[in-house]
Amino acid sequence: MIAGLGPALGTYSSMYGTALNSTGAAQGAAKVTGAAGEDTASFTDALQAAVGSVDSLQKNADQQITNMLTGSGDADLNKVTVSVEKADVAFQLMMQVRNKVVNAYQEMEKMQF
Repeated sequence: MIAGLGPALGTYSSMYGTALNSTGAAQGAAKVTGAAGEDTASFTDALQAAVGSVDSLQKNADQQITNMLTGSGDADLNKVTVSVEKADVAFQLMMQVRNKVVNAYQEMEKMQF
């Protein structure tokens, strides 16, 4: 079920230049030392980095829209459209990842130990 996240994470990496490892954690997120001594990014840090990235894309798109409407800055229609689409795709990806995590959690709830 979670294996389907690989292509989506690869798409995110290629579109936004954020390198993601196989767990979906942004490389550059805070590292914690695992039990075997290797460095691993915690799920919370990866989630915060992903939400922060989506938020910054949305804020950038909002700023470019404001600049275009007020005539200030160098925002033209093409740049605004691209930034709005980047924010939209990033948000859609974040929602799909959220849906996969919720589905995985629900599947784990159904398991009997």
